[in-house]
Amino acid sequence: MTAPVAGASAKDGALLQVRELDKHFGAVQALYHVDLDIPSGKVTALCGDNGAGKTVLTKTIAGIYQPDHGQVLWEGHPVHIRAARDASRLGIETVYQDLALADNLDIVQNMFLGRERTRNGLLDEDSMERSAKETLASLHVTTVRSIRQPVASLSGGQRQSVAVAKAVMWNSKLVIMDEPTAALGVAQTRMVLDLIRRLRDRGLAVMVISHNLNDVFEVADRIAVMYLGRLVVQEDASTFDRQSVVEYMTTGGLSRSGGTRTQES
Repeated sequence: MTAPVAGASAKDGALLQVRELDKHFGAVQALYHVDLDIPSGKVTALCGDNGAGKTVLTKTIAGIYQPDHGQVLWEGHPVHIRAARDASRLGIETVYQDLALADNLDIVQNMFLGRERTRNGLLDEDSMERSAKETLASLHVTTVRSIRQPVASLSGGQRQSVAVAKAVMWNSKLVIMDEPTAALGVAQTRMVLDLIRRLRDRGLAVMVISHNLNDVFEVADRIAVMYLGRLVVQEDASTFDRQSVVEYMTTGGLSRSGGTRTQES
């Protein structure tokens, strides 16, 4: 197997391009010259061991952190994402591992939290219910009993589905999902993986941060691997096997055995 080259694919026409991104926290450098391409209509899995820089990169794209150096291009144009609101305006929505759902509110209230619709000074409940129902139906989320049931009563898979539906409701073009199947059972994991495929089939770009390589190889079209703050490889998923991904995650490259060559970072 020939070692893929970091930044080798999806450069032209990528929805999101990250170039030479650096990020420091005091004396600690969390990201080193990161290049990443996220194309529309594909699932890109971002893999890496704990501390590899996945979360810092994700939060920089999402506007939570500001890079110290480098550039972010959106649809080919340089952009400055200074806050989560800026990311949302572009069409970038992030579903974090804690899902940021309010247990005491129902599904509709969660999906419109902070973006409530009003009519004549009152909440337009009918409009919000219709939109929530249409979005859930379009994603084939059919297991919830009622869109007015409290989020606290939902299963893990259902909660993940609501969080994703909330993200795609706002004309999003890129959905970032942080460990979407963590702590889920087999059936709930299946539900979430099917949901990820449907987002891709709708033409959205999806970036999934995951440690679960079974899930990665089931849904990812592309795989990018980080190692100690560097993005060491990104290529089509068919280029990899599990062993090579693990090797990139743990050493930053491929061994020379078996005719492969080491990936320089």
